Amino acid sequence: MSTIIKKPIITEKATLDSELNNRFAFVVDRKANKIEIKKAIEKMYGVTVESVRTLTYGGGKPSVKYTNRGIVEQRNSVWKKAIVTVAEGETIDLYSNI
Repeated sequence: MSTIIKKPIITEKATLDSELNNRFAFVVDRKANKIEIKKAIEKMYGVTVESVRTLTYGGGKPSVKYTNRGIVEQRNSVWKKAIVTVAEGETIDLYSNI
């Protein structure tokens, strides 16, 4: 896969969105912008991308766990999700590589 596109997100919500609205979700590189994501998806899957929406998760906020050794603090990982809307009549087959 491309260095921009890390992996597709295959959850119930993402699958339903792809079936009803022709939108597909991917985990992408944090530094990638919408134009780079659009070009990578079009090159990788050979489809026409109409729009790209991005969301950043995590925020790097500390997470506190109470263990038998005391209080442990660690940072959450930060990752970026892209929701890609594909042109009407086109689709991305995410299950072909399984």
